[in-house]
Amino acid sequence: MSFEIDYSKYNFTVQVDYKYIAQKGLNENLIKEISSIKNEPGWVEEMRLKALEEFYRLPMPKWGPDLSGLDLGNVIYYAKPTNLKASSWDDLPPSIKEAFERLGIPEAEKKFLAGVGAQFESEVVYHNMQKELEKQGVIFTDMDTAVKEYPDLVKEYFGKVIPIGDNKFAALTYAVWSGGSFVYVPKGVKLEKPIYAYFRLNAPEVGNFERTLIIADEGSEVHYIEGCTAPVYSQSTLHGGVVEIVVKKDAHVRYTTIQNWSKNVYNLVTQRSHVYDNGRMEWIDGNIGSKVTMKYPSIYLFGRGSKGFINSLSLATNNQVIDSGGKVYHLNKETSSLISSKGVSLKGGKTIYRGMVWVGKGAEKAKAAVRCDSLMVDEKSTSTTYPYEYVYEEDSSIVHEATAGKIGKQQLFYLQSRGIKEQQAQSLIVTGYLGDFAKEIPPDFAIELYKLIELELTGAVG
Repeated sequence: MSFEIDYSKYNFTVQVDYKYIAQKGLNENLIKEISSIKNEPGWVEEMRLKALEEFYRLPMPKWGPDLSGLDLGNVIYYAKPTNLKASSWDDLPPSIKEAFERLGIPEAEKKFLAGVGAQFESEVVYHNMQKELEKQGVIFTDMDTAVKEYPDLVKEYFGKVIPIGDNKFAALTYAVWSGGSFVYVPKGVKLEKPIYAYFRLNAPEVGNFERTLIIADEGSEVHYIEGCTAPVYSQSTLHGGVVEIVVKKDAHVRYTTIQNWSKNVYNLVTQRSHVYDNGRMEWIDGNIGSKVTMKYPSIYLFGRGSKGFINSLSLATNNQVIDSGGKVYHLNKETSSLISSKGVSLKGGKTIYRGMVWVGKGAEKAKAAVRCDSLMVDEKSTSTTYPYEYVYEEDSSIVHEATAGKIGKQQLFYLQSRGIKEQQAQSLIVTGYLGDFAKEIPPDFAIELYKLIELELTGAVG
């Protein structure tokens, strides 16, 4: 039977007349050049240079997946595809517009999205926000614009949730970041529609290092959706990213990611949120593509009664390694959290759940639950879990559940006895297994997710 995937919708490139492409490698001159091209405030360049020092100082991770195939000296850290940031699709250069139209972004915007930002290589090339958001005082722009137009607001939070020396790849992103989203939702404003950002790698060996900052003021609500793709190349490339989220008193943030990087991308990102009194943070984290993924969305429950929810999906095939999970820190009274992880591995793929729950002294009546499930489709595939739980408060409740299994012969026989072919039967079992995750994402994205899963499992030509 065949489990080969057809990435025809995503595995394409377009010819772009790049305005600037940096030489491969990383040094202080490149950092200054990036800052100069962007005409950044002095404090941004100073932070970049400090981050470069931290990057050199910090070691490569000595745990997790093998990163020996990643050559950091062979990465292009900055590529500028256009001098224009458009607010209308018609204003984009034809080649870039073609790429995003083929991915269906204009249709998605028209259907239900409140605002869209699209990043091509290192730069945000398209941005649109509906007028009603502006009337409510919502700020949704790219980070390059934000550091210039909203410097006081950005400086108050930039680098405060994730310090530049947090880890080697966070420091790298702080040094060379370009693009990403800045979102500020004022007090009491509740957005009915999600806002959306899309990141596209196009050229070989060009890395992507977006920097996102979301601030939900008291009593506000926002749903931010992120999508990512890249064409398949023989050379490996790198996606690094830093996402910081601040959820103030009584606010609610949902961050949904469906990442479908191609199988030559190392996906190494740091994502973290701080949540205050009665706030709620939700990470909905789907990981389907990449060569290697290391990603663990984290929630720090600083406020009394604050809540955290992490729902992750990992689908690994063809020797992919997806190492993901989540971390929650209970740091105040009456906090609650749930980490729910589902992994599917097939044809030599490897899924790893790596998660942590920390209940600090004084976090009375804290409640935490972890559910970790894994499904192996064949004998070549593996699944591993590394759960860590640190509890320093007696007056707390911690629950951990885990299951691991394979598709049973009886299940396949039952479906095949009703005229369903084996590959289709496997697809039905897996999509049913992932149904809880699909319920957490918008319907249009759930349909796309199921299509991707079907391609992985059946080798159907899209």
